[in-house]
Amino acid sequence: MAKKEIVPTTKSGIMAALAESAEITKKQALQVYERLIDLAIKGAKQEEKGFMLPGLGKVKKIQRPARMGRNPATGEQIKIKAKKVVKLVACKALKDAILG
Repeated sequence: MAKKEIVPTTKSGIMAALAESAEITKKQALQVYERLIDLAIKGAKQEEKGFMLPGLGKVKKIQRPARMGRNPATGEQIKIKAKKVVKLVACKALKDAILG
């Protein structure tokens, strides 16, 4: 039986795993990670394009229209204003890898 790989769930754990696999220092891994996040933020601000990270998905800013909602405490209908939100859309390869 194959041993299950433990996947890091903290930022420091992820940086350590990246540094080890790329044979770089943790500081260098952190710099690459922070640059990737910076690129994603700048790319997502471009409404028409967004930021595509091949193998993972696309980060984009979308405009949600105004709509009617319901107050869960009272059941009263309320109007929800239009707003901009950030959306991460998983690519097909990621969905297939996770869902099979």
